[in-house]
Amino acid sequence: MSDAASPPIYQQIAGMLRREIAGGQLVVGQPLAPERQLAKQFGVSVVTLRKALQLLTDEGMLRRRQGSGNYVSARADPEQKYGFFRIETLAGGGLPTAQTLSVDYQHRPTDMLDTGTGTHSWRIRRLRFLDSVPAVLEDIWLDASRASNLDVSMLPESLYHFYQSQLGFWISRTEDSVGVGAVPDWAPARFGLEPASPCGVVDRIAWAQDATPVEYSRSWFNPAIARYVARLI
Repeated sequence: MSDAASPPIYQQIAGMLRREIAGGQLVVGQPLAPERQLAKQFGVSVVTLRKALQLLTDEGMLRRRQGSGNYVSARADPEQKYGFFRIETLAGGGLPTAQTLSVDYQHRPTDMLDTGTGTHSWRIRRLRFLDSVPAVLEDIWLDASRASNLDVSMLPESLYHFYQSQLGFWISRTEDSVGVGAVPDWAPARFGLEPASPCGVVDRIAWAQDATPVEYSRSWFNPAIARYVARLI
């Protein structure tokens, strides 16, 4: 399943700010950084940035104080922090959290989709939970040229927020292929399914805002607990 082509850059910026508000990185009453500083951070003109801020103002998430700046006025749906996370409980929803199992610098396998300019990737393995119940295993391969160093202690639950806040890029679109596979042999016992057991599988390729593919991932989910659902951000 593929998302539409990347939206205009001002919509992408609005989405990033929306998720930061939803995730609590920006709280109600907090001022945003000055517009010129934000524009420089996102690598856009002030005019483009203001279009993004206007979207959030129209949604009631920001308010502008003349001569003072832009302030957070409301929090969005908390799940918007995970706008690209599309696995939920069978009953719907479920708060996603994650535990990083390992981080390794690896030569990118030759059969993997091309997700970078070099030959190496950071392989990140995680166990994800929905409402504290183990539900998903993730094997994530991030283009190593995007990060000089990574370790388990550095990675928060929201990797996409980490990419934007710490590595200087953000995910603008994704393409998912959904199917059936088998639980990998590295699955921890608390995942709840034995290695080689049948399960749902999602293969994803993700692009940065410059239209460069930067990440490939495979996720295995327990169909007795979770399902894949695609929604617009």
